This record gives sequence, C-alpha cells and structure tokens, in this order.
Amino acid sequence: MSKGPGLYSDIGKKARDLLFKDYHSDQKFTITTYSPTGVAITSSGTKKGDLFVADVNTQLKNKNITTDIKLDTNSNLLTTITVNEPAPGLKTIFSFRVPDQRSGKVEVQYLHDYAGISTSVGLTANPIVNFSGVVGTNVLALGTDVSFDTKIGELTKFNAGLNFTKDDLVASLTVNDKGDALNASYYHAVNRLTNTAVGAEVTHRFSTNENTLTLGTQHALDPLTTMKARVNNFGKANALIQHEWRPKSFFTISGEVDTKAIEKSAKVGLGLALKP
Repeated sequence: MSKGPGLYSDIGKKARDLLFKDYHSDQKFTITTYSPTGVAITSSGTKKGDLFVADVNTQLKNKNITTDIKLDTNSNLLTTITVNEPAPGLKTIFSFRVPDQRSGKVEVQYLHDYAGISTSVGLTANPIVNFSGVVGTNVLALGTDVSFDTKIGELTKFNAGLNFTKDDLVASLTVNDKGDALNASYYHAVNRLTNTAVGAEVTHRFSTNENTLTLGTQHALDPLTTMKARVNNFGKANALIQHEWRPKSFFTISGEVDTKAIEKSAKVGLGLALKP
C-alpha cells in the first residue's frame, strides 16, 4: 500500500480499471520502437467502422524532463513537457496544441504523505482554472475537483469524492456533475496469486432518476493471460481476454452482446500493443 492519499483521479480508479479498461469494440494497434539514443516512437491506429484514426508519438527523456510530441491524422501537433521532481513530491506539466493557439496549459502536481494537489491554468487572457485536492492517508481520503471559467465567472465543474482502502478492498463515493450524479464503486481483490478480483459501480442521476449498475470480474488463467467480464442492468454483457505474448506487448480480443436483443450482431474488438 503506497503512502499518501494520491491525487483526485485515484479515487475509484481500481474499480474503473476493472470495469472499463481495455474494453473496446474497434480494431486498434499500437507499436513502440526505440532508437539507439533511447527515443521512443509510438504509432497507433484505430478503425471505427469506415473511419481510421492514427497518430504518431515521439518521447524524449533527458534527466528528469520528458517531452512527448504527438501528430494525428488531422494534422494536430500536441506537445507535452513534463518535469519530474524539480522539488520533492512536485511535478510540472506544460502542454500546447498546434494550430490551436488557445490550447496552452500549465499543470502542477504535488504529492505529500497526507495530501495530493493538482492545479492547472490555461494560457489565455480568460483561462479556465482547474483545481483538485485530496487530504487524508492511504486508508481514508477526501477530495474535490473543480473548474472555474474566468471568462464567465462561473464554476463549470464541481465534483467531490471519498475513498476508503483496507487490505484487499477499495470503496469510493463521488458526487459529480455539480451534484446531479451520485456514484458508488467497490473493488475487492479475491486472490492476488491469480489476479482474481470483483468490482461493482452504481450511478444515480437525480435529473432523470436513472440508475446504472455495472458488475465485473477478472481472473488470470496463467501469468500471461487474463480474462475479464462485465454486465450492466441494461443487459449489455462484455468479455475480453488479454495475452502478454512478450514483455509489455499485449494482444486483446473483446466482445459485447446485448442480452435483450440477441438477434443483433455481437460487437468484437481487437487490440495489439507491441513493444521491443
């Protein structure tokens, strides 16, 4: 168990990863290569129906500075510069997108044994300011996540969350969308040797009085192969199998079936991630 409460994004992350990570219904591939000087070049592509989206990302590291440059099929160039540990527990991130001149943003993260803070501000005349903070320990953490638009002088986002971690159990409760959505999630590691875990998430929207319940599980067939499955109260069932056929290289196949409309064709997704 790590020290400190982490960042706000860590609240409920265990359950989210179990229930939603790696599930997809598209064809996706990612290939990473390294130059003799250590520069990492990652090419990825996703086929969604008749649409194909691709990008190329180059990562350069120099001491504690990491620079990521990504070019996509729409000729957008995204640059992210990360400075790790300029001071103990501190991380600084600067990003901008070309040709969008208003996309520049600076983010600062700070991790402490009893707090985790992340704040960002857009580099414009009337920026959007984001702030998230968590206080507590690695057992109990309480946090908030807000965004303020200085142009209109209003809060555009206000979320709050509570996270509880004890041995093999993680439970969280969050209020999102300015109080319109109440979300509760649960994660339990049943057997760490086989990476067996179960999880659940329930969301209630006050504006529509709608409830969404998702249940999921995962289990490692062997040290290199993992199976996951989930189902929600709307009858959508998903399953995937992921195999690490070489270190940090994965082949994933996933599928989705609407149990309330079996006559419809099932959705199947393929994922391939290659690293040398």
